[in-house]
Amino acid sequence: MMLLRLSLYLILLLLLGACASGPTFETSGVDRALSPRDVTAKPQPAMGQTVLWGGVILTTTNLKDSTQIEVLAYPLDTDESPLLDSAPLGRFILEQTGYLEPASYAEGRQISVTGTVTGTRVGRVGESDYDYAVISARQLYLWPMDAARDQTRVIFGIGVGYGF
Repeated sequence: MMLLRLSLYLILLLLLGACASGPTFETSGVDRALSPRDVTAKPQPAMGQTVLWGGVILTTTNLKDSTQIEVLAYPLDTDESPLLDSAPLGRFILEQTGYLEPASYAEGRQISVTGTVTGTRVGRVGESDYDYAVISARQLYLWPMDAARDQTRVIFGIGVGYGF
């Protein structure tokens, strides 16, 4: 009987571990309707708003006391992961106090962030001027490098499984 209970507890722990998902963001007060394009179109009403954005990192720059990351924004799915099959929502710059390793926060990596809109900034994309929305980061989540291939799957079965 004791062995049966122990086995049951182990199975439950394994199932709970299999259900682990991505980050848990503090979303109270987040304006989910506000996009980077909305901020650049009407910066004043957006100032101080809390947003939850994500996308693909384009560049990471370390400054004296902070790090700036340029991100191409995409809509987010229910796990707050960027939906790369969707149309981009514009670009934004996130500012994080302290040092973030550029090798980790490298071009092409996916990121999600909550933060406060602090304004806009004019930059360059190629030869063109570009207005960036700027946010001060509160919570960052750097998605695993294979996040685009990872899809949540629940599989029940007995025996041997084989997949690609």
